[in-house]
Amino acid sequence: MSGDQTAEFIYLVAILVFVASALLVRKVPIGQGLKMFAGWVIIFLAAFVAFQMKDDILGLASQVMDERRAESTGLQVGSNLEIKQALDGHFWVDARINGEPARFLVDSGATTTSISVETARRAGIEPSSRIPAMVQTANGTVAVERGRAERIEVGHIVREDVGVHISEGFGDTNVLGMNFLSSLSGWGVERNRLILKP
Repeated sequence: MSGDQTAEFIYLVAILVFVASALLVRKVPIGQGLKMFAGWVIIFLAAFVAFQMKDDILGLASQVMDERRAESTGLQVGSNLEIKQALDGHFWVDARINGEPARFLVDSGATTTSISVETARRAGIEPSSRIPAMVQTANGTVAVERGRAERIEVGHIVREDVGVHISEGFGDTNVLGMNFLSSLSGWGVERNRLILKP
């Protein structure tokens, strides 16, 4: 043990001696006193072990928090943003569109970033034309209206004046498409993480 660890151990032993003397002064029956003393020994040993492992515990907690952050908003690693793959096999990220929070499915198969009617309403995005266009999606052909987002923020990555499609056919799903991804210097999947490079 190091000097600090030795001092901590002596301090804990001193506390246990104090507890034992307190039990003796109170004239607690031997059987009950031994049980109480054993309980205190277990408590202090657990505290001692936890204190000795505090760096490992804090490191594990930090790793868990990083994993949770990577699953929702993405985790900034250097200048890159890493998004952890969700249990459904897709990459989802909590982003902001015109300052409004919105959850996006990252989809390289979508040509244009697409948002639900509700997301467009909250973000204050009006269709630029009342004449709908027809686009092919994984769920078939959908009528969409074109609009522009003043600003889309995905973690620390910000893009301005981004074209979007708006449609009731998307339900409540928002899709971050290739017009956003192609604005990056690079992107790709490594193991179970999507790496976005500004």
